[in-house]
Amino acid sequence: MEKEKLFAVLRLQKAKSIGTILAKKLIHTVGDVELLFKERPHVLQKIHGVGTQITKHLLDESQLQNVDNELQYVLDNKIEYAYFLDKDYPQKLKHCVDGPILFFKEGSIDFTNKRVLSVVGTRSMTHYGRDFCKQLIHELAKYDPMIVSGFAYGVDICAHKVAMENKLQTIAVLAHGLEQMYPRSHKKYMHQMHNRGGFITEFWHDENPLREHFLQRNRIVAGLSDATIVIESAEKGGSLVTADIANSYDREIFAVPGKVTDIYSKGCNNLIKQHKAHVITSSKDVIKVLGWDTILEPKREVQKQLFVELGVEEQKIYEYLKHKKAQLLDVIALECNISTFQLAAILLQLELKGVVKPLPGKMFTLL
Repeated sequence: MEKEKLFAVLRLQKAKSIGTILAKKLIHTVGDVELLFKERPHVLQKIHGVGTQITKHLLDESQLQNVDNELQYVLDNKIEYAYFLDKDYPQKLKHCVDGPILFFKEGSIDFTNKRVLSVVGTRSMTHYGRDFCKQLIHELAKYDPMIVSGFAYGVDICAHKVAMENKLQTIAVLAHGLEQMYPRSHKKYMHQMHNRGGFITEFWHDENPLREHFLQRNRIVAGLSDATIVIESAEKGGSLVTADIANSYDREIFAVPGKVTDIYSKGCNNLIKQHKAHVITSSKDVIKVLGWDTILEPKREVQKQLFVELGVEEQKIYEYLKHKKAQLLDVIALECNISTFQLAAILLQLELKGVVKPLPGKMFTLL
């Protein structure tokens, strides 16, 4: 990204009263983030949801020095970043309406992993929760999932550590800038995290870990993943917020059941009771619901030349799935440049012809 464009993105990110959803709307309406600050005020005011006050905040120049300082920090320290319109922006997060327009990253992160799990829960983890977390990730390791969490005490750091022990990629989503580290006691894991994954954050380098930042970052934890697993949680807590957000993204949620008298099982038990989460008692539950049981099994090649005839678009989808193995409907539509409405009809025809089969979570694979 050119320096001028990055400056414009940072300026938009810093603009008062303009959240991610509105920011994306402004960019799509005007056509380019740089043009946004060159547009005449009366034109911006006419955009639905903007008006006079938002336009005033958008064009406010009082933060320009702070924006320039952040820009120089990013450039001087060679900080990597991902813009929501770039190809290397995580596809799962791209489908979230409130995904960040820009986030910073460091480490050896590979967002091409097709299987991503968020593991969250209480900071006051019990032996029961710790043993379950270790066993679960160890059993899932053969599927090579990426493990996402928040680098906090308890379940978060346990999930990161077990992922690294099993040589899995793991990503910590931070609630502060890259110059900070919370909790400080976890700095000892940073080097290993950089080698096995890394850190991402939408907050500027010197921003502190404020309470609202933790709630804000939870949407990224949920958005990066195919499913969110809640290991342990009290009746109220940040992990339940993450689960609710994952549900709003139409992602799968799993919760570990516990005794009704246990404080740190109440949140999970409620998720299950309210039918917001699948019960998870072992890795088999995740494997079955997400359709991973088809991944390691030998695939039967479809002899379409002998048994079925495929149209041009059907053939295109068949070749795509032959290469990708299994994929989300929305991602297939995006990467094959076809509308989801048209794709759904094609997939139905392929299913009737015995070529593809649907998997849980709007996934599809070849038979």
